[in-house]
Amino acid sequence: MNPDSSPARWPVTVLDLGHLDYRVTWERQKALVAAREAGDITDTLVFVEHPAVITRGRRSRDETNLVSPGDIPVVAVERGGDVTYHGPGQLVAYPIFALREGERDAPAFIRRLESWIIASLADLGLVADRRPGYAGVWTPDSAQHAQRKLASVGIAVSAKWVTWHGVAVNVTTDLSAFSAINPCGLEASVMTSVAAELSRPVTLADVKTTLTRHLGHLGRS
Repeated sequence: MNPDSSPARWPVTVLDLGHLDYRVTWERQKALVAAREAGDITDTLVFVEHPAVITRGRRSRDETNLVSPGDIPVVAVERGGDVTYHGPGQLVAYPIFALREGERDAPAFIRRLESWIIASLADLGLVADRRPGYAGVWTPDSAQHAQRKLASVGIAVSAKWVTWHGVAVNVTTDLSAFSAINPCGLEASVMTSVAAELSRPVTLADVKTTLTRHLGHLGRS
């Protein structure tokens, strides 16, 4: 079996937090990072769905890309990238992974996360790709349609090389919510969802299942 399509072959815990406030989850991540650094837990993948929230990454140096947040909370965080939106219908995955010698390259880990999502979405019948110069997972470029963004990726790495923050896959997300921002500096119209692209019902549970199945794509052994 191709290891890129196999389940995880190293000790990893999958933690499903259900629907949980962003700030509460953020504090939970910090505790998990500390525990992973201390060797008290194995690598841990956190699944969660957040109520509406806008987060600002390290590249967000002003409020230029906050178009009309209204009552949506805005939180500045440690991850890379600019401004993004989380909300109902979006599956967020936070890998709390200890990077070992030879793996300590944050951009390379981001590429692995993108490959993981691309392989997982293929199981659902959705072809996805990268977009040169941009992080995340996109629909393929074609003569008929410009690329649209299916998933955002932004991580942080602790001083002891433990990853946190992660990926957000738009599954059934209300795409109009992105009009509150310029997501990662782009027009809101660039965003799409798995359900919109497949034109059929799909659930967060469906995406959790395929992401879990393809954990081996992250390249650990």
